[in-house]
Amino acid sequence: MKLYGLSGTKISCAFISACITTPYNTTRFLKDLIAGITVGIIAIPLAMALAIASGVPPQHGLYTAIIAGFVIALTGGSRFSVSGPTAAFVVILYPVSLQYGLSGLLIATLLSGVFLILMGMIRLGRLIEYIPLPVVLGFTSGIAITIATMQIKDFFGLTLEHMPESYISKVIELAKTLPSINIADTIVGMVTLIVLIVWPKFRVKISGHLPALVAGIIVMFIFNQFGYQIETIGSRFTYTLADNTIGHGIPSVLPEFVLPWENAEFNWDWTTLSALLPISLTMAMLCAIESLLCAVVLDEMTHTKHHSNSELIGQGLGNIIAPFFGGISATAAIARSAANVKAGATSPIAAVLHSLIVLLALICFAPLLSYIPLSAMAALLLIVAWNMSAVQRVMYIIKCAPKDDILIMLICMSLTVLFDMVIAITLGIVLASILFMRRIARMTRLVELNRCDDKTLVLRVNGPLFFAAAEKTFVELYKKINGYEHIVLQWDAVPILDAGGLNALIHFIDELPEHVDLSICELQFQPLKTLARAKIVPIPNKLMFFSTLDEALKDKE
Repeated sequence: MKLYGLSGTKISCAFISACITTPYNTTRFLKDLIAGITVGIIAIPLAMALAIASGVPPQHGLYTAIIAGFVIALTGGSRFSVSGPTAAFVVILYPVSLQYGLSGLLIATLLSGVFLILMGMIRLGRLIEYIPLPVVLGFTSGIAITIATMQIKDFFGLTLEHMPESYISKVIELAKTLPSINIADTIVGMVTLIVLIVWPKFRVKISGHLPALVAGIIVMFIFNQFGYQIETIGSRFTYTLADNTIGHGIPSVLPEFVLPWENAEFNWDWTTLSALLPISLTMAMLCAIESLLCAVVLDEMTHTKHHSNSELIGQGLGNIIAPFFGGISATAAIARSAANVKAGATSPIAAVLHSLIVLLALICFAPLLSYIPLSAMAALLLIVAWNMSAVQRVMYIIKCAPKDDILIMLICMSLTVLFDMVIAITLGIVLASILFMRRIARMTRLVELNRCDDKTLVLRVNGPLFFAAAEKTFVELYKKINGYEHIVLQWDAVPILDAGGLNALIHFIDELPEHVDLSICELQFQPLKTLARAKIVPIPNKLMFFSTLDEALKDKE
């Protein structure tokens, strides 16, 4: 079903489409309920862990899964996507929260939502197809490396008050604080990690996240009996309620409506806004890339088709509304969405129910969630980082792909780790484009046909005549014309003639000796259209056009 947005753009709502194309009944609801509960259980610890990794209290991750997950499920263009906080955003959100606090992060999230809606309205959803695989693998692997590095502190219980911004500084500081390793934290983290790794081998339908955290909590209580102190969500984070009551861990209250910019600690001015705008655009770009990649993966799993532009608009609405309830940046999560499909989801209602399960956990089980050890949460994110790194695909590219693609992937990975994801993607796409043009330019060749005689040179042009190939092609052609009076070019294999190719052709015609003429035959539609727009017409005894090669040769007899 298609609706019309404010600008007249057609918007396909996956929620409405899923409920109309196939009648929604009790059987489908039960399947969606099971999927929603399954994904909700997975999302609860992940949402908290990702919020902590982003530099904000864990409840804001839950608020994101509740509000953004609910809104995006109702308005997005992919019927099986489950949205919430994701690991890819950590490397962007952590520096923002560090510098501008929670309010700055909420405002950046809101602005990113505006950018996403604009992207959807001007129909940029299909542009994801033009990002090369080596670039995607490069920056996702780089993000995974950064996330894994950030978990070392909590996993080993290191005493490190401030984590530096640059990656090299992080590594140096972590190395300096290694002697402060906490054995109890480390063992809790290791037990959680081992359960997460081993659990899939049991082939149980229940996700391993909950059993792994339970195992970590049990080990923590054992250590507590012997006097060991292990840092938990409750020991690190505090909150203040409306009646000024201070509590530890996670407040068991509903997300409250707040204005992100009304915070005494946040300086709201043009300087801050101008600093947050490029960050917001980066967040919007990453959200668009990850949500559309997720939609493509789900299409392959379910043999359905998502609506890319309405998915961007849905993600934008979710990221605009969530900050007013304390939610941070959200996008479609590939792992949670895949689990949603495997659990039997039939419509976006499963994602809506996932948000309600997270809400139920917040209200009913917040005190219990406060007992989760931070080292166990770090173990959870280490698994997320490992899955995100796509090691097998990276190794496949290194073994099988051309050297250019390997170089691009490694450059994107390094730049993401050492500098910034935007720099990595931008430079990666530029390098990939240049190398692609070089490959295409090398495909353009002149082939001499065996229909030449002493006066006539017959050549076939194979490949596009564009700016990167045309000049070299016509220079090579000019070297061949010595001793000939007639040059015949067969253009049946020339699909493209751009401005650079047109300029090279005109220059070649102008440089032809007076006794030499040029005939071009079998033009394809695009080159013919380009020549017509440029008003290139036949010139007696200089330039002629023919429909077929035989006609051109017959004219030279």
